[in-house]
Amino acid sequence: MQQKFKQLLHEYKLEVFHNEHDKQSIEEITGECLHLTEAILEDKFHYHFHKLPDANRAEIINMINNYTREAVLPPVVEKLVRRQVVLEKRVTALVRLTERILEQLSSEPVQS
Repeated sequence: MQQKFKQLLHEYKLEVFHNEHDKQSIEEITGECLHLTEAILEDKFHYHFHKLPDANRAEIINMINNYTREAVLPPVVEKLVRRQVVLEKRVTALVRLTERILEQLSSEPVQS
């Protein structure tokens, strides 16, 4: 039984390693990340002022907003999305491992 569990754990580790390092998996993750990043960045978030700002202040705030959206936000969002996608794949592999362990336990005859 212990040998079977070791084998299942080894297969889980291999699956996780291949998900994170295999060229095809990396390409799939990258494509999914770029798609999700685009979808997130397409959402328009609005802010409103409690008091109406003067024209100079509004222009500066608008410049900061545009710079943040175009330069700062995309790489940050992409890294967050990549981390989320990789973790989702790990959780899926872990669920499969748990199912296989439970199947193994339920198929073993009870020994007294």
